[in-house]
Amino acid sequence: MPGYDPLELTEKIKDSVVRELERKYYRFRSTRFYGGIATADCVGCNLNCYYCWSEKPRKHPDKIGNFHPPKGVANKLIKIAREKDFTQVRISGNEPTIGKKHLVEVLGEIQDTGLRFILETNGILIGQDPQYAQELAQFPNLHTRVSLKGCNPQHFHELTGANPQAFDLQLQALENLLEAECECHSTIMRDLATPQQLHDLMKRLGGIDPNLPHSLDFEQLKLYPHVRKRLKKQGLI
Repeated sequence: MPGYDPLELTEKIKDSVVRELERKYYRFRSTRFYGGIATADCVGCNLNCYYCWSEKPRKHPDKIGNFHPPKGVANKLIKIAREKDFTQVRISGNEPTIGKKHLVEVLGEIQDTGLRFILETNGILIGQDPQYAQELAQFPNLHTRVSLKGCNPQHFHELTGANPQAFDLQLQALENLLEAECECHSTIMRDLATPQQLHDLMKRLGGIDPNLPHSLDFEQLKLYPHVRKRLKKQGLI
């Protein structure tokens, strides 16, 4: 079955979004998610999910956003959190694990602030590199949210266009995080899955750890016009 390799795509876009310790971002904002959280939206992803709302920063990483050093990113997040009386911060928008050194430095700048850091990731790079999870484990204020792009390899391919085998890297990320004793849970887009697919996924998650099926969170599909158009083109709605 054809499909692009997310690891190869990572290397292809890395030069556009990572420059030594700097990483590209296109906005910093306060959002209502998780009960209120300071958010840094990064540029560039190693998956091309058909239901993704962040189209331009994903498709044009060379043309969108500006480079920021770790301390600058941390300071912006802390400032927003303090102004809004939030207790949490996150990096979202695309794939924040691209540029490991930058991410680890940002985490280091925030770890003693009393703020909880939520890392939203597809898990591909953490699944490919167990050492990545070990480096994240040094930050006790970190919680990692692994967004599963499908319930099985075939479903993953249908939703992302990527090589089906890459789905296993997402599950491996959960294994690596748990092995490193990193706090984590997974999410899935329920609107694009059948009850049987979800049942099978929960069974597989339970094989990794009995708590994973109980902590599985469900994302809601946001049908922005460009998202609806892509999903219709792929026959997904």
